[in-house]
Amino acid sequence: MKFRLEPTPEQEQILREHCGQARLIWNLGLNQKNCYHPYIGPTPDFVEMSSQLTQLRKEIDWLKDGSQTVQQQALRDLDQAFRNWWKNPGHFCRPTWRSRDRHEGFRIVGPQASRFERLSRKRARVFIPKVGWVDWRWSRDPGDVKSYRVKRDAAGRWWIAFAAKPEPKPNSENGKTVGVDCGIAHSFVTSEAEMIGVPGLTPGEQKRLLTLQRKLGRQELGSNRRERTKREIARIVSRRVNRKKDVIEKLTTQLATSYEWIHIEDLKIRNMTRSAKGTLEEPGKNVAQKRGLNRSILEQGWGLFAQRLEDKAPGRVKRINPAYSSQCCSQCGRAAKENRKSQAGFLCVACGYRDNADVNAAKVLSQGPGWATSPNGVEANLAAGHAVSARGESVVLGSVGSVGLDPGKREPQLTC
Repeated sequence: MKFRLEPTPEQEQILREHCGQARLIWNLGLNQKNCYHPYIGPTPDFVEMSSQLTQLRKEIDWLKDGSQTVQQQALRDLDQAFRNWWKNPGHFCRPTWRSRDRHEGFRIVGPQASRFERLSRKRARVFIPKVGWVDWRWSRDPGDVKSYRVKRDAAGRWWIAFAAKPEPKPNSENGKTVGVDCGIAHSFVTSEAEMIGVPGLTPGEQKRLLTLQRKLGRQELGSNRRERTKREIARIVSRRVNRKKDVIEKLTTQLATSYEWIHIEDLKIRNMTRSAKGTLEEPGKNVAQKRGLNRSILEQGWGLFAQRLEDKAPGRVKRINPAYSSQCCSQCGRAAKENRKSQAGFLCVACGYRDNADVNAAKVLSQGPGWATSPNGVEANLAAGHAVSARGESVVLGSVGSVGLDPGKREPQLTC
């Protein structure tokens, strides 16, 4: 749970000192970890680094004046980051250096993290070591807090994020199932033909952003004017991010409270947004076009949507393999390349069903796994159960995979 922190100028100065000290301790510990060599031996562990930190605080007054809790926690975070990377390198990345522009923050863990109180309907305060009581905007109860992180973003704003597991939304238990298709033209399309787009920047904001980016390229590195320009750019970019998060939060809440089962695409976003520039020996093709496509994909927030949906509806979200979902007919189940007439048009060559391509794909996802596998597989499975009546309508007589179909009904029914 993230809240806006509002420190005084004196408190902000101490907070920036905490951020700098935590960043220094992290980088010093990372430097020792990177010096590992089989002939040298193991690098210092957390206990040995803690002893080094105690000695370092005696020699450097700047660290001695800071909070030992903040500095000690930086070492704990580094040690945990390496443990996560060693345990699951496919999911966690190797810990990297922390810079002033991107990693201005520190973490507080333990009993001190629960030292906060509500002052009024929209005001609260939290106690931060060496800083005192700092005000923040109250919008909801953080609940049982185990830790929190104080962070300063690129726009110069301070935030406090409490590590608390959010409560899931109540299950409607109405038996309804909805499918959600992700795209570029429409960020999210439901099987109920609801199309939701993530708003970006206005034309005026885009023009202002381009002007500031060109201005930034002409300014001297390290100058105060360049820092002010960077903060202005960050404020404009934060508007786009806030608008995206607002749409995703409202949409996920609506889906979690209105439907019992939610089917989404199991997208490999990291693979989809991989660079196409290639190597010197084998350079890539259409690199600029792929770069623009990657940027458009990342701006939609598909990963955040799936994460927040699983937080609000745990156990009720199913990730469906999206293969052939855009080519499969949601009525008869036939998958063919010719069904997709255009980006937005869908016309089944078997039963003549016509619909918006994204809406049809969302309906296919709502059927559950096994509905759209491959063109040959779907046709073989439906060969004995699909027929065409005298009026040319599609009549389904059998079942495919985990989807049960009632005779004489055009709409498939999910059997659990």
